[in-house]
Amino acid sequence: SSSRLSAHAEAETKEWAAGAVEYATPERYSIDHPSNNVPPHIAELVGRGLHLKEDHPIGIIRAKIQEYFAGLDDEFTVFDAEDPIVTTTQCFDDLRIPPDHPGRSPSDTYYVTDETLLRTHTSAHQSQHLREGHERFLCTGDVYRRDEIDASHYPAFHQLEGVKLFDEDELKVQDLDHDEWIESGQCKMIADDLKKVLEGLMDHLFGPCEKRWADDYFPFTEPSFEMEIMYEGEWLEVLGCGVVHTEVLSNVNMPERHGWAFGLGLERLAMILFKIPDIRLFWTDDERFHSQFEAGQITTFEPYSKYPPVFKDIAFWTPEGYVENDFFELARGVAGDLVERIECTDEFTNPKTGKTSKCYRIAYRSMDRSLTNEEINELQDNLRDQSAELELEVR
Repeated sequence: SSSRLSAHAEAETKEWAAGAVEYATPERYSIDHPSNNVPPHIAELVGRGLHLKEDHPIGIIRAKIQEYFAGLDDEFTVFDAEDPIVTTTQCFDDLRIPPDHPGRSPSDTYYVTDETLLRTHTSAHQSQHLREGHERFLCTGDVYRRDEIDASHYPAFHQLEGVKLFDEDELKVQDLDHDEWIESGQCKMIADDLKKVLEGLMDHLFGPCEKRWADDYFPFTEPSFEMEIMYEGEWLEVLGCGVVHTEVLSNVNMPERHGWAFGLGLERLAMILFKIPDIRLFWTDDERFHSQFEAGQITTFEPYSKYPPVFKDIAFWTPEGYVENDFFELARGVAGDLVERIECTDEFTNPKTGKTSKCYRIAYRSMDRSLTNEEINELQDNLRDQSAELELEVR
Protein backbone atom coordinates (compact mmCIF):
# COMPACT_ATOMS: atom_id res chain seq x y z
CA SER A 1 0.00 0.00 0.00
CA SER A 2 3.06 2.23 0.42
CA SER A 3 3.40 3.01 -3.29
CA ARG A 4 -0.35 3.59 -3.64
CA LEU A 5 -0.28 6.12 -0.82
CA SER A 6 2.79 7.97 -2.04
CA ALA A 7 1.56 8.03 -5.65
CA HIS A 8 -1.68 9.60 -4.49
CA ALA A 9 0.19 12.07 -2.29
CA GLU A 10 2.46 12.96 -5.20
CA ALA A 11 -0.47 13.56 -7.54
CA GLU A 12 -2.15 15.74 -4.88
CA THR A 13 1.06 17.70 -4.34
CA LYS A 14 1.49 18.38 -8.07
CA GLU A 15 -2.13 19.41 -8.32
CA TRP A 16 -1.69 21.77 -5.40
CA ALA A 17 1.58 23.20 -6.72
CA ALA A 18 -0.23 23.96 -9.97
CA GLY A 19 -3.03 25.68 -8.06
CA ALA A 20 -0.75 27.10 -5.37
CA VAL A 21 -1.00 30.52 -6.93
CA GLU A 22 -4.68 30.52 -6.10
CA TYR A 23 -4.04 29.91 -2.38
CA ALA A 24 -1.08 32.30 -2.20
CA THR A 25 -3.28 35.27 -3.08
CA PRO A 26 -3.47 37.68 -0.10
CA GLU A 27 -6.41 39.64 -1.55
CA ARG A 28 -8.47 36.42 -1.35
CA TYR A 29 -8.36 36.61 2.47
CA SER A 30 -8.30 40.34 3.36
CA ILE A 31 -11.53 41.39 1.69
CA ASP A 32 -13.87 44.30 2.23
CA HIS A 33 -16.50 42.71 4.48
CA PRO A 34 -17.74 43.95 7.87
CA SER A 35 -16.77 40.61 9.53
CA ASN A 36 -13.33 40.36 7.91
CA ASN A 37 -10.50 40.51 10.44
CA VAL A 38 -7.67 38.94 8.41
CA PRO A 39 -4.77 41.44 8.58
CA PRO A 40 -2.24 41.74 5.71
CA HIS A 41 0.53 39.99 7.69
CA ILE A 42 -1.67 36.87 8.01
CA ALA A 43 -2.97 36.97 4.42
CA GLU A 44 0.68 36.94 3.25
CA LEU A 45 1.33 33.62 5.01
CA VAL A 46 -1.49 31.65 3.37
CA GLY A 47 -0.46 29.32 0.56
CA ARG A 48 3.22 29.12 1.48
CA GLY A 49 2.85 25.32 1.63
CA LEU A 50 5.64 24.66 4.13
CA HIS A 51 4.19 21.18 4.76
CA LEU A 52 4.79 20.24 1.11
CA LYS A 53 8.44 21.34 0.97
CA GLU A 54 10.40 18.07 1.09
CA ASP A 55 13.48 19.62 2.71
CA HIS A 56 11.69 21.88 5.22
CA PRO A 57 11.39 20.54 8.81
CA ILE A 58 7.57 20.71 8.62
CA GLY A 59 7.57 18.79 5.31
CA ILE A 60 10.10 16.25 6.63
CA ILE A 61 7.90 15.42 9.67
CA ARG A 62 4.77 15.21 7.47
CA ALA A 63 6.55 12.79 5.11
CA LYS A 64 7.75 10.63 8.03
CA ILE A 65 4.20 10.37 9.41
CA GLN A 66 2.81 9.48 5.97
CA GLU A 67 5.59 6.90 5.55
CA TYR A 68 4.50 5.22 8.80
CA PHE A 69 0.85 5.09 7.74
CA ALA A 70 1.82 3.76 4.31
CA GLY A 71 3.39 0.77 6.08
CA LEU A 72 0.18 -0.18 7.93
CA ASP A 73 -2.25 -2.82 6.62
CA ASP A 74 -5.00 -0.23 6.05
CA GLU A 75 -4.71 2.14 3.12
CA PHE A 76 -5.07 5.82 4.06
CA THR A 77 -5.92 8.45 1.44
CA VAL A 78 -3.77 11.58 1.76
CA PHE A 79 -5.18 15.11 1.53
CA ASP A 80 -2.71 17.97 1.79
CA ALA A 81 -4.04 20.58 -0.60
CA GLU A 82 -7.41 21.56 0.83
CA ASP A 83 -8.66 25.14 0.59
CA PRO A 84 -7.69 27.03 3.79
CA ILE A 85 -11.02 28.91 3.67
CA VAL A 86 -13.77 26.84 5.31
CA THR A 87 -17.32 27.53 6.48
CA THR A 88 -18.40 27.91 10.11
CA THR A 89 -20.45 24.73 9.56
CA GLN A 90 -17.34 22.74 8.56
CA CYS A 91 -15.10 24.20 11.24
CA PHE A 92 -17.52 24.26 14.17
CA ASP A 93 -21.10 22.99 13.73
CA ASP A 94 -20.24 19.64 12.13
CA LEU A 95 -17.81 19.02 15.00
CA ARG A 96 -20.26 19.84 17.84
CA ILE A 97 -18.43 23.06 18.77
CA PRO A 98 -21.16 25.14 20.46
CA PRO A 99 -22.14 28.65 19.25
CA ASP A 100 -20.76 30.30 22.40
CA HIS A 101 -17.39 28.48 22.30
CA PRO A 102 -14.48 30.96 22.71
CA GLY A 103 -12.80 29.41 19.65
CA ARG A 104 -15.49 31.03 17.48
CA SER A 105 -14.81 34.55 18.71
CA PRO A 106 -13.12 37.05 16.34
CA SER A 107 -10.47 37.48 19.04
CA ASP A 108 -9.44 33.84 18.42
CA THR A 109 -10.36 33.25 14.78
CA TYR A 110 -9.68 34.96 11.43
CA TYR A 111 -12.99 35.52 9.62
CA VAL A 112 -13.10 36.17 5.88
CA THR A 113 -16.88 36.81 5.97
CA ASP A 114 -19.43 36.11 8.72
CA GLU A 115 -19.79 32.52 7.45
CA THR A 116 -16.28 31.72 6.19
CA LEU A 117 -12.91 31.75 7.95
CA LEU A 118 -9.33 30.57 7.79
CA ARG A 119 -9.53 27.03 9.23
CA THR A 120 -8.54 26.84 12.90
CA HIS A 121 -7.83 23.09 12.67
CA THR A 122 -7.54 20.43 9.95
CA SER A 123 -10.59 18.69 11.53
CA ALA A 124 -12.61 21.26 9.54
CA HIS A 125 -12.27 18.89 6.53
CA GLN A 126 -13.27 15.72 8.37
CA SER A 127 -17.00 15.83 7.63
CA GLN A 128 -16.45 16.74 3.97
CA HIS A 129 -14.17 13.72 3.43
CA LEU A 130 -16.53 11.37 5.28
CA ARG A 131 -19.45 12.62 3.15
CA GLU A 132 -17.37 11.98 0.02
CA GLY A 133 -17.07 8.35 1.12
CA HIS A 134 -13.48 8.33 2.42
CA GLU A 135 -13.22 5.99 5.40
CA ARG A 136 -9.48 6.18 6.17
CA PHE A 137 -7.54 9.37 5.50
CA LEU A 138 -4.82 11.74 6.59
CA CYS A 139 -5.28 15.49 6.14
CA THR A 140 -2.45 18.02 6.51
CA GLY A 141 -2.58 21.78 6.20
CA ASP A 142 -1.82 25.23 7.52
CA VAL A 143 -4.21 26.44 10.24
CA TYR A 144 -4.71 29.91 11.72
CA ARG A 145 -5.48 31.18 15.23
CA ARG A 146 -4.88 34.44 17.05
CA ASP A 147 -2.70 33.63 20.01
CA GLU A 148 -0.22 34.83 22.60
CA ILE A 149 3.27 35.84 21.48
CA ASP A 150 6.22 33.74 22.58
CA ALA A 151 8.75 31.21 21.19
CA SER A 152 6.19 28.43 20.76
CA HIS A 153 3.09 30.32 19.52
CA TYR A 154 2.53 31.71 16.03
CA PRO A 155 -0.79 32.66 14.40
CA ALA A 156 -0.15 30.23 11.51
CA PHE A 157 0.92 26.64 12.09
CA HIS A 158 0.41 23.16 10.60
CA GLN A 159 -1.64 20.18 11.71
CA LEU A 160 -1.97 16.58 10.58
CA GLU A 161 -5.25 14.81 11.16
CA GLY A 162 -6.03 11.11 10.79
CA VAL A 163 -9.40 9.33 10.64
CA LYS A 164 -10.27 5.63 10.40
CA LEU A 165 -13.77 4.13 10.27
CA PHE A 166 -14.31 0.46 11.09
CA ASP A 167 -16.37 -2.05 9.09
CA GLU A 168 -19.89 -2.49 10.47
CA ASP A 169 -19.58 -6.27 10.10
CA GLU A 170 -16.39 -6.27 12.14
CA LEU A 171 -17.99 -4.30 15.00
CA LYS A 172 -21.44 -5.95 15.06
CA VAL A 173 -22.92 -3.07 17.10
CA GLN A 174 -26.53 -3.64 18.09
CA ASP A 175 -28.86 -0.69 18.76
CA LEU A 176 -27.00 1.00 21.62
CA ASP A 177 -27.76 4.43 22.99
CA HIS A 178 -24.88 6.88 23.40
CA ASP A 179 -23.96 5.88 26.98
CA GLU A 180 -24.18 2.16 26.22
CA TRP A 181 -21.90 2.67 23.21
CA ILE A 182 -19.26 4.48 25.32
CA GLU A 183 -19.27 1.53 27.77
CA SER A 184 -19.26 -1.17 25.06
CA GLY A 185 -16.47 -3.58 24.20
CA GLN A 186 -16.52 -2.34 20.59
CA CYS A 187 -15.82 1.25 21.67
CA LYS A 188 -12.92 -0.01 23.76
CA MET A 189 -11.61 -2.01 20.80
CA ILE A 190 -11.54 1.15 18.64
CA ALA A 191 -9.76 3.11 21.40
CA ASP A 192 -7.20 0.31 21.80
CA ASP A 193 -6.55 0.20 18.05
CA LEU A 194 -6.10 4.00 18.02
CA LYS A 195 -3.60 3.87 20.88
CA LYS A 196 -1.65 1.02 19.30
CA VAL A 197 -1.37 2.90 15.97
CA LEU A 198 -0.29 6.16 17.62
CA GLU A 199 2.22 4.48 19.95
CA GLY A 200 3.76 2.93 16.82
CA LEU A 201 3.85 6.36 15.17
CA MET A 202 5.77 7.84 18.12
CA ASP A 203 8.32 4.99 18.01
CA HIS A 204 8.68 5.67 14.26
CA LEU A 205 9.39 9.37 14.88
CA PHE A 206 11.32 9.37 18.17
CA GLY A 207 12.68 5.83 18.40
CA PRO A 208 11.30 3.45 21.05
CA CYS A 209 10.09 5.68 23.90
CA GLU A 210 7.98 5.50 27.05
CA LYS A 211 4.41 6.74 26.59
CA ARG A 212 1.47 7.55 28.82
CA TRP A 213 -2.19 8.31 28.16
CA ALA A 214 -4.53 10.69 29.95
CA ASP A 215 -8.25 11.27 29.48
CA ASP A 216 -9.05 14.53 27.72
CA TYR A 217 -12.07 16.36 26.34
CA PHE A 218 -12.82 17.38 22.74
CA PRO A 219 -16.35 18.11 21.48
CA PHE A 220 -15.87 15.83 18.45
CA THR A 221 -14.54 12.65 20.11
CA GLU A 222 -15.73 10.58 23.06
CA PRO A 223 -13.90 9.09 24.84
CA SER A 224 -10.95 11.45 24.21
CA PHE A 225 -7.28 11.04 25.12
CA GLU A 226 -4.02 12.91 25.10
CA MET A 227 -0.68 11.22 24.67
CA GLU A 228 2.61 12.15 26.28
CA ILE A 229 6.03 10.68 25.57
CA MET A 230 9.16 10.61 27.71
CA TYR A 231 11.84 12.31 25.63
CA GLU A 232 15.26 13.37 26.87
CA GLY A 233 14.16 13.17 30.50
CA GLU A 234 10.81 14.98 30.34
CA TRP A 235 7.19 14.20 29.58
CA LEU A 236 6.00 16.00 26.44
CA GLU A 237 2.41 16.29 25.27
CA VAL A 238 2.36 15.27 21.60
CA LEU A 239 -1.22 14.80 20.41
CA GLY A 240 -4.95 14.59 21.12
CA CYS A 241 -7.28 11.89 19.82
CA GLY A 242 -10.36 9.81 20.53
CA VAL A 243 -13.25 7.72 19.29
CA VAL A 244 -15.28 9.82 16.80
CA HIS A 245 -18.38 11.17 18.56
CA THR A 246 -21.57 9.42 17.45
CA GLU A 247 -23.22 12.81 16.72
CA VAL A 248 -20.37 13.79 14.37
CA LEU A 249 -21.06 10.63 12.35
CA SER A 250 -24.82 11.26 12.48
CA ASN A 251 -24.16 14.75 11.09
CA VAL A 252 -22.71 13.12 7.94
CA ASN A 253 -25.55 10.57 7.68
CA MET A 254 -23.46 7.70 9.03
CA PRO A 255 -25.21 7.05 12.37
CA GLU A 256 -24.40 3.34 12.19
CA ARG A 257 -20.63 3.79 11.69
CA HIS A 258 -17.81 4.13 14.23
CA GLY A 259 -14.12 4.98 14.15
CA TRP A 260 -11.25 7.03 15.56
CA ALA A 261 -9.56 10.36 14.87
CA PHE A 262 -6.38 12.12 16.01
CA GLY A 263 -4.71 15.46 15.38
CA LEU A 264 -1.20 16.70 15.99
CA GLY A 265 0.80 19.89 15.52
CA LEU A 266 3.72 19.53 13.12
CA GLU A 267 5.61 22.54 14.53
CA ARG A 268 5.55 21.03 18.00
CA LEU A 269 7.07 17.75 16.80
CA ALA A 270 9.58 19.54 14.56
CA MET A 271 10.72 21.86 17.37
CA ILE A 272 11.37 18.82 19.58
CA LEU A 273 13.04 16.60 16.95
CA PHE A 274 15.17 19.25 15.19
CA LYS A 275 15.73 21.28 18.41
CA ILE A 276 14.43 24.46 16.77
CA PRO A 277 14.15 27.07 19.57
CA ASP A 278 11.72 29.58 18.04
CA ILE A 279 8.60 28.94 15.97
CA ARG A 280 9.22 32.04 13.80
CA LEU A 281 12.22 30.27 12.23
CA PHE A 282 9.95 27.95 10.21
CA TRP A 283 8.79 30.96 8.19
CA THR A 284 12.20 32.52 7.55
CA ASP A 285 13.68 32.86 4.05
CA ASP A 286 17.22 32.79 5.49
CA GLU A 287 19.46 30.27 3.72
CA ARG A 288 21.34 29.71 6.98
CA PHE A 289 18.20 28.01 8.22
CA HIS A 290 17.14 26.14 5.08
CA SER A 291 20.59 24.83 4.14
CA GLN A 292 20.64 22.76 7.34
CA PHE A 293 17.85 20.37 6.35
CA GLU A 294 17.36 17.69 3.73
CA ALA A 295 14.45 15.43 2.82
CA GLY A 296 14.08 12.36 5.02
CA GLN A 297 16.74 13.45 7.54
CA ILE A 298 16.20 14.59 11.12
CA THR A 299 19.22 16.67 12.13
CA THR A 300 19.87 19.02 15.06
CA PHE A 301 19.45 22.69 14.16
CA GLU A 302 22.61 24.74 14.69
CA PRO A 303 21.65 28.30 15.75
CA TYR A 304 23.39 30.72 13.40
CA SER A 305 22.80 33.87 15.40
CA LYS A 306 21.69 35.15 18.72
CA TYR A 307 21.18 38.85 18.30
CA PRO A 308 20.26 40.66 21.51
CA PRO A 309 16.63 41.49 22.21
CA VAL A 310 15.43 45.06 22.68
CA PHE A 311 12.87 45.49 25.48
CA LYS A 312 10.15 48.14 25.51
CA ASP A 313 7.28 48.64 27.94
CA ILE A 314 3.79 49.90 27.21
CA ALA A 315 1.05 50.59 29.77
CA PHE A 316 -2.58 51.52 29.19
CA TRP A 317 -6.03 51.67 30.75
CA THR A 318 -8.19 48.92 29.24
CA PRO A 319 -11.77 49.38 28.04
CA GLU A 320 -14.58 47.09 29.10
CA GLY A 321 -14.49 43.78 27.21
CA TYR A 322 -10.73 44.07 26.53
CA VAL A 323 -9.28 40.85 25.02
CA GLU A 324 -5.52 40.39 25.19
CA ASN A 325 -5.34 38.57 21.83
CA ASP A 326 -6.54 41.74 20.10
CA PHE A 327 -3.56 43.68 21.46
CA PHE A 328 -1.15 40.87 20.48
CA GLU A 329 -2.58 40.88 16.95
CA LEU A 330 -2.13 44.66 16.77
CA ALA A 331 1.52 44.27 17.81
CA ARG A 332 2.13 41.59 15.16
CA GLY A 333 0.54 43.89 12.60
CA VAL A 334 2.91 46.71 13.53
CA ALA A 335 6.16 44.78 13.99
CA GLY A 336 5.59 41.41 12.28
CA ASP A 337 8.08 38.71 13.21
CA LEU A 338 10.32 41.20 15.06
CA VAL A 339 8.03 40.72 18.08
CA GLU A 340 9.49 37.78 19.96
CA ARG A 341 7.51 37.84 23.18
CA ILE A 342 4.94 39.95 25.00
CA GLU A 343 4.27 39.43 28.68
CA CYS A 344 2.07 41.25 31.17
CA THR A 345 4.35 42.58 33.93
CA ASP A 346 1.86 44.57 35.99
CA GLU A 347 -1.89 44.98 36.42
CA PHE A 348 -3.90 47.04 38.86
CA THR A 349 -7.41 48.45 39.20
CA ASN A 350 -7.97 52.01 40.38
CA PRO A 351 -10.42 51.71 43.33
CA LYS A 352 -11.90 55.16 42.64
CA THR A 353 -12.60 54.87 38.90
CA GLY A 354 -12.81 51.07 38.69
CA LYS A 355 -10.54 51.22 35.60
CA THR A 356 -7.89 48.56 35.06
CA SER A 357 -4.37 49.30 33.87
CA LYS A 358 -2.04 46.72 32.29
CA CYS A 359 1.67 47.02 31.61
CA TYR A 360 3.33 44.78 29.01
CA ARG A 361 6.99 44.17 28.32
CA ILE A 362 7.66 43.62 24.62
CA ALA A 363 10.81 41.80 23.47
CA TYR A 364 11.79 42.74 19.92
CA ARG A 365 14.44 40.56 18.28
CA SER A 366 15.39 39.74 14.71
CA MET A 367 16.53 36.23 13.82
CA ASP A 368 19.11 37.48 11.35
CA ARG A 369 20.38 40.96 12.24
CA SER A 370 20.90 43.46 15.03
CA LEU A 371 18.06 45.91 15.50
CA THR A 372 18.73 49.61 15.96
CA ASN A 373 17.15 51.54 18.77
CA GLU A 374 15.74 54.02 16.24
CA GLU A 375 13.75 51.42 14.30
CA ILE A 376 12.38 49.87 17.50
CA ASN A 377 11.40 53.28 18.87
CA GLU A 378 9.53 53.92 15.64
CA LEU A 379 7.69 50.59 15.91
CA GLN A 380 6.89 51.25 19.56
CA ASP A 381 5.54 54.74 18.70
CA ASN A 382 3.37 53.18 15.96
CA LEU A 383 2.07 50.63 18.43
CA ARG A 384 1.22 53.36 20.95
CA ASP A 385 -0.58 55.37 18.25
CA GLN A 386 -2.54 52.38 16.91
CA SER A 387 -3.59 51.26 20.41
CA ALA A 388 -6.26 53.94 20.20
CA GLU A 389 -8.08 51.70 17.65
CA LEU A 390 -8.71 49.23 20.49
CA GLU A 391 -9.76 52.09 22.80
CA LEU A 392 -6.65 51.57 24.90
CA GLU A 393 -5.63 54.71 26.79
CA VAL A 394 -1.84 54.67 26.75
CA ARG A 395 -0.43 55.97 30.05
